[in-house]
Amino acid sequence: MRRRDFVHHVAWTGAGIVYMLGAEGVVRATADAAPGTFSFVQISDSHIGYSGPANDDVRATLQKAVTGINAMPNQPAFVIHTGDVTHLSKAVEFDDARAILSTLRAPLITLPGEHDVIGVEGPKRFAASFGRKDAAGRGWSSWDQGGIHFVALINVGEGETMGMLGEEQLAWLQHDLAARKPETPLVVFGHVPLFAVYPEWGWTTSDGTKAIAMLRRFAAVTVLNGHIHQVVEQTDGAIRFATARSTAFPQAAPGAPGAKPGPLKVAPDSLLGVLGYRTVQVEGAGSWRERTLAQS
Repeated sequence: MRRRDFVHHVAWTGAGIVYMLGAEGVVRATADAAPGTFSFVQISDSHIGYSGPANDDVRATLQKAVTGINAMPNQPAFVIHTGDVTHLSKAVEFDDARAILSTLRAPLITLPGEHDVIGVEGPKRFAASFGRKDAAGRGWSSWDQGGIHFVALINVGEGETMGMLGEEQLAWLQHDLAARKPETPLVVFGHVPLFAVYPEWGWTTSDGTKAIAMLRRFAAVTVLNGHIHQVVEQTDGAIRFATARSTAFPQAAPGAPGAKPGPLKVAPDSLLGVLGYRTVQVEGAGSWRERTLAQS
């Protein structure tokens, strides 16, 4: 992705994205869903337990996002957290995160990030706090709601292992999608982006192209991920990809001189301005309005 395109994409969304879906896929996205429409919210990368110069109170910024979602006059059908709920998979971090997220008015779905499955206890703690499994007891799952087929993928492993679906999950995905008609709108969730944002930093899924190939026969597909703490949008035919900002801290733009992945410190008075969510309407050319935590 060219630097010019990256900067353009960063401008349109943030940590909480509310998508309203209809028969033709994603037709509108706004933080104030109209009555009778189907909507959901995505938040990501809360990193509860992080303590450093990039954000000295990640619990407060997650709570601020939750408060903003709860204040929506028309509540979404669900809220999905796309991973890295915690920073080091510690029990106290899961306890703190659960205490905040349990105050959401809407139902919560949570996927793990690589920071949620560190060590032997990490996966167990995540499962005990937020686990969502399919009928076979695995972490990935799918469901139908509001005329849309939703798929939640797991593409992280223990510790810093990230960006891989694996043959078993890919076989499950192929079987799951085989029963869906091409005109069925799809929304796919994961933590690490399926497409290659910046492989040098691990910002890709190594076997993501296999999943993307399965999605190409559908008329309207939206793929939503976290992990990179900033927004990059990309399209592949009828597939639209979008990554989300973090509720904890930003990361540097890939490819910037001297940049590296990890927490990025910004001026204290501007932090809340880069953590937040925006209203988005995807009708025609589309229009977007930022709703930052500083404005909540």
